[in-house]
Amino acid sequence: MIALRSARLFPVQVTPVTTWLFTELTDMDGHTGWGEATLAGQEAQVIALAEAMLPGLRAIPDGFQATLPFATLAQAALSSSLMQAARDLAARRAGQSLADHLGGTKTVGIGLYANFNRRTRDRSPKGMASSARDALAAGHTAFKIAPFDEVSPTQDRAAMRVAMEIGLARVAAIRDALGDARLMVDCHWRFDATGADDLIEACAALALYWIECPMVETPETITEITALRRRANAKGMRLAGLETAILEQGFAPWVAAGAYDVMMPDVKYAGGPDEMLRIAASFADAGIAFSPHNPSGPVCHAHSMQLCAALGNCDLLEMQFDETPMFDTLSRHALPRPKNGQVDLHGMAPGIGIDLQETAG
Repeated sequence: MIALRSARLFPVQVTPVTTWLFTELTDMDGHTGWGEATLAGQEAQVIALAEAMLPGLRAIPDGFQATLPFATLAQAALSSSLMQAARDLAARRAGQSLADHLGGTKTVGIGLYANFNRRTRDRSPKGMASSARDALAAGHTAFKIAPFDEVSPTQDRAAMRVAMEIGLARVAAIRDALGDARLMVDCHWRFDATGADDLIEACAALALYWIECPMVETPETITEITALRRRANAKGMRLAGLETAILEQGFAPWVAAGAYDVMMPDVKYAGGPDEMLRIAASFADAGIAFSPHNPSGPVCHAHSMQLCAALGNCDLLEMQFDETPMFDTLSRHALPRPKNGQVDLHGMAPGIGIDLQETAG
C-alpha cells in the first residue's frame, strides 16, 4: 500500500475542440505519478466521477484495479488513468523507468506513426497533402488520417458512395505527397457493412497499410467485421480497430474470432499499464499485432512509449502530430523527438519520464 497526500484530476483545454484530462497522485514523500483520462465528448462525465471518487482516495492498496469501476467508458477512462498514475508513482519511488518497473526494457527505439488529422484544419485534398508533407519533414515515416468527414452510417448506399469519394480524393492526394510511405486510414465507425465493402474495394489502388474502425464495434458486428478483414487481406491491406475496448475481457471475443489483424488498446481506457501487458500477451498468442491507440496528450504518449519499450514487439505506436504546441510545453521534461520514424528513450527520467508544469492544473 502507498499512502497518498493528494489525488486530483484536472482539465487542460488545448484547442477550441480538444480538452485533455490528467490525473495526479502524490505520496506522503512528495513523489508524483501521472495518468491521462482524456475522453473526447465525455469530459464532464469523467470530471464528475473524479469529483465523487478522488476526495476519498487516501492510499493505493494492493489489488488497486479490483477496487475501481470499469462499467462505462467514462469510468474506464478515470480508472485507467489512476492505474497509470499508480504505476508511474511506484516506478518513481523505486528510481526506475516505467518500462523497467513493468519487468524490464526490451528496446529503447520506439517506432511511431504520425496522426495528423486534428492539426489539419484545411480539409481539402491540397490541405491534407500539405499537412502530410509537414509530418514527413518533422521526422515521421508512417502516417494516419481520418478523411471521411462526409460519411455517415445512416446514409443509403448511393449517398455513402458519393460521400466516400470525397474522402478518397483526400487519401489519393496524401498518397501522392508521401510516395510509398506506410499510410493508414481511420474511418471512425462511419460505414455500414456494405459501405465498408465498397471502401475496401476502392482503397485497393491506394496501397493502404490498414483500414481502421470501418464500422460500429458491437458483439453483433463481430462476424461482419471478421469477414471485412478477409476481404481487406485479399486486397493486400490489414484491418485494425478496438481503440475503446475495456480490460482484457473486452478484447477476448474479438481475439477469439480473429476479427482484426491489428488491435489498438488505449492505456487511457483499457485498464492501465499492467492490463495492457496482459492484453498484449493475449494478442501475441493469437498472432494479432499490438499497436497502441495514442492520439491525445503527453502523459498518454509517455506511458505508451514506456509500454512499447517493455514489450519490445509492438507494431508502430500512434503519435498525435502538431495539434497544439501544448503537447510539448505542458511538460517540464522534453519528450523525445521523432527521427527517421523512431524515438529514442535513452536518458529519460524515472517513471514515465515527464512531469507536467505546475501551472497545468
